[in-house]
Amino acid sequence: VALKLAYINSDTVLKYYDYLKINREQLESKTKKMDQDLRNRTVGLQNEITAYQRNVSAMTLGQARAAEEDLGKKQQNLQMYQQSLQQQLMQEEAKLNKELYDRITGYLKKYGLEKGLQVVLKFDPTSDVLYGGESLDITQDVIKGLNEAYQTEKSGPATKADSTTAKKK
Repeated sequence: VALKLAYINSDTVLKYYDYLKINREQLESKTKKMDQDLRNRTVGLQNEITAYQRNVSAMTLGQARAAEEDLGKKQQNLQMYQQSLQQQLMQEEAKLNKELYDRITGYLKKYGLEKGLQVVLKFDPTSDVLYGGESLDITQDVIKGLNEAYQTEKSGPATKADSTTAKKK
């Protein structure tokens, strides 16, 4: 049995796959909101520090120590919050990458069965594939199929009214 294989240009698939575009935009939007929130909290703390420095000479030693302790705790909390945001974003990105991998490999398994392929290789600057003839390049087919599947998924399953209308025709 002859080995039948094909390849996809993974950079091109990632560039034109609507699912990734939309989810990457959502992740970037979430990142911007988190960054803005962090900036706002940082400015708020900086304002409190400035107010403390301006008023420290009018405070008793006890008041100054209490204010410094409070500011120190707030600074620690802000650092913990920043680390928590970074961790959350890394988890979101990892989740998106896993979903992306699962979607593409799931589609390629189905596509491979339909086309009688035993192997689909990834072709990009980091892959071991140094050359692939154009007749083996299924990139455009895969992009089209992935996007069609995603559009179908986005539009949701047919309702009962849709299916009964279809049966009457």
